Amino acid sequence: MHIAPEVRAARDAGTPIVALESTIISHGLPRPRNLEAAREFEQIVRDAGAVPATIAIVDGVARVGLDADALARIAGEGVAKASVRDIPILCARGGTGATTVAGTVAIAARAGIRVFATGGLGGVHHGASTSFDESADIAALSSHPVAVVCAGVKSVLDVGATLERMETLSVPVVGWRTGRFPMFWLSSSEHDLDWRVESADEVAAILREQDAARAGAGLVVANPLPEDLQWDPAEHDAVVAQARAEAERDGIHGKAVTPYLLGRIVELSSGRSLEVNLDLVRSNIRVAAAIATAYAAA
Repeated sequence: MHIAPEVRAARDAGTPIVALESTIISHGLPRPRNLEAAREFEQIVRDAGAVPATIAIVDGVARVGLDADALARIAGEGVAKASVRDIPILCARGGTGATTVAGTVAIAARAGIRVFATGGLGGVHHGASTSFDESADIAALSSHPVAVVCAGVKSVLDVGATLERMETLSVPVVGWRTGRFPMFWLSSSEHDLDWRVESADEVAAILREQDAARAGAGLVVANPLPEDLQWDPAEHDAVVAQARAEAERDGIHGKAVTPYLLGRIVELSSGRSLEVNLDLVRSNIRVAAAIATAYAAA
């Protein structure tokens, strides 16, 4: 594993660091918008007084913090999607891959980074009772002590089942100034949360208690978009239903489902879902930077 000098210096000095995933760059956004967004995400972290650590596999090496050339490569064509199981294979073969939430969490934990910002988590897919289709994100969160700031799970998933799985695997979930679990593009869902936090200091205190207990699990900080920035709920429901029906019609399954749905939803919404996605990532990064700063202040 290669840790960028800036990230290593921040870690050694105890200054705030925010990990960022790379599949949103390689698979989640259209080119060339993806590279522009990647640079913007890192700048938001810097503007908040923290150090960004975008994570990826480059030429067989897990890299924590990417230089300009590596960031451009991840934004290019032919980049693999790397979850936890894929990392050793890519490294052994000298390959290049963008890390998913699960892959990023695993590498961030190894690097000693405690806070990570993303858009939405993966989770349990509809029909998982027969297909067993469940994202590795949940398992990774149950076994790596990294706090993940997100806008809930992607709303194309079975949100209720995902929350049940996180409870079973002892992954704690707190709502950022909300008692309801957010629904990615939408500010709220029908699912109540047991715990609510109002400040970065509260989250930092939870992380310190986890550290003291040597807890193995991470923490989900569910940060809803303000209602004035969310996607119109009626349009959201109609577009998601159509995209899901088309995926079933076309026989899309396994890890191809989520990228297919997200891509099709961008098309069906004429780009509206993409703009909301960018807004929620920006919001999550700002919250993550505040948490990282509070945690570093201990």
